[in-house]
Amino acid sequence: MTKKINVLVVEDSQVEREFLIHILCSDPEIVVIGAASDGEEAIAATKRLSPDVITMDIHMPRMDGYEATRRIMEIQPTPIVIVTGSAGVKEVSKAMRIIEAGAVAVEQKPRGIGHQDYLDDTSRLIQTVKLMSGVKVVRRRPRREFVRHFEEKPGACSEIELVAMGASTGGPPVLQTILSNLPKNYPVPVLIVQHMSPSFIEGFVEWLDQTSSIPVHVASHGTQIIPGHAYLAPDGFQMKLDCDKRIYLTGDEPVNGLRPSVSYLFLSIAEVCGKNAVAVLLTGMGKDGAKELKLLKEKGAITIVQDKESCVVDSMPIEAINLGAAMYVLPPEKIATVLSSLVDRVGKWGD
Repeated sequence: MTKKINVLVVEDSQVEREFLIHILCSDPEIVVIGAASDGEEAIAATKRLSPDVITMDIHMPRMDGYEATRRIMEIQPTPIVIVTGSAGVKEVSKAMRIIEAGAVAVEQKPRGIGHQDYLDDTSRLIQTVKLMSGVKVVRRRPRREFVRHFEEKPGACSEIELVAMGASTGGPPVLQTILSNLPKNYPVPVLIVQHMSPSFIEGFVEWLDQTSSIPVHVASHGTQIIPGHAYLAPDGFQMKLDCDKRIYLTGDEPVNGLRPSVSYLFLSIAEVCGKNAVAVLLTGMGKDGAKELKLLKEKGAITIVQDKESCVVDSMPIEAINLGAAMYVLPPEKIATVLSSLVDRVGKWGD
């Protein structure tokens, strides 16, 4: 018999709370074992009920979602999915702050039953809750030593033209850590695919742009990429780099069930840049990007994978490591150090 997933719903509006309970209980594998209307109730219910997953509202009286998440992660670490009613820039920025405090994912509240996207919204929320129930979370990870697969210290490479990164579940705070630790005059462009719920990418990019050392943009079709700038793939498009070093957005079919896909981006980087690229695969569910990371390594590119200990979900990195695709296996702060060391002088892009 399949073990049920016990969920605690935290939402200050009674109507919205009952709506979420109705949606979650529509799946036979989920049981809502409790509900809370504010952060203080959420903490007490977490201690009492030990849920497998918590859905967390952002704005609540007495104690908001950020403080409740921070406290829960200190006293009884539990997978927390932020469920927000808005995908606006300010709201997404607040959600990203809660993810920094330890939440593992963010989803938009499903639209009403009569809305054309209701079924897609509810399916996505249910899937996220179920996936996050298996995530191991910790109080606060201690700093780890640099783990290298090379004995020598990485040195600058004058041939590096570009950095490409891919991330899924748990990726937002990792990307923020990396981008905020790069030098402001970083001499090459950075292309990124982050799997994220539809409509959240613009707010996420705004948050990254405000908290990173280099400018961050939502990628646009035909953009000539600029050294020292980062570009994230938008919702619903595959992103690739063409031979003229411009970003191309396409409606090509999903790869690994995903659009945008890390595999799609990495394949184009392998074809256009080959050995003159650095490719980074970060925390995430599934296999997206792993096989193409190996291809990049075979072409002479430098390949980096996030270490298992710092991942929210380690499926993507582990798949890459098992394929022999990783040259470096590192925690996020050390990834930034290596990226800085490898390209600390302008190469072909700036010539």
